[in-house]
Amino acid sequence: MRCVAAFPRLRAPLCERCGAPTAWPVRRCAECAGRRIAFASARSAVAYEGAVRAFVAAWKERGLRRLAAVAADVVVEAVERPRVASLTFIPPDGDRSLRRGHHPAERLARELGERWALPVEPLLRRARPVRRQRGLSLAARRANVRDAFAPRGRGATSVALVDDVYTSGATAGAAATALRKAGARRVEVVTFARAIR
Repeated sequence: MRCVAAFPRLRAPLCERCGAPTAWPVRRCAECAGRRIAFASARSAVAYEGAVRAFVAAWKERGLRRLAAVAADVVVEAVERPRVASLTFIPPDGDRSLRRGHHPAERLARELGERWALPVEPLLRRARPVRRQRGLSLAARRANVRDAFAPRGRGATSVALVDDVYTSGATAGAAATALRKAGARRVEVVTFARAIR
């Protein structure tokens, strides 16, 4: 796909912790400095803008499930394979998954599991419903997803959490907190796209 080749890849220098593009290598950027973050690192393949937004909308909202494989190919090309024992994914929101008829984060995790030869385990569940994050401030996003996830049991001590888009890091942070409570010592986050502030 020619349009996929034009997707803006996220390349170094990046924030060592959250993966935000930076002018030079830093351990923590302005976006994540001063925050307690439950994940060790977050990496994304492409910037969530322009054609990438249209691609994600087609994949998530219009049910073009085959795009998960395309997204996985882009991730494998752009993101180093995480040094973890297994992959997991942000669990589906019941209402949205029913409407869509599929769960993009799980499909992406399974595609990446095949490419990286890593097992995929459903380690999280939704502990409560949450409002949509779109349109919420950063503080409201964090409050909205606080305690929204719970572990399904004990998993590997090192795990990569997969999602389609990293926006503010609030969802990834809340899910990583639940994984840490279940015994994960290291949680890495891998997403297809990332919003750039």
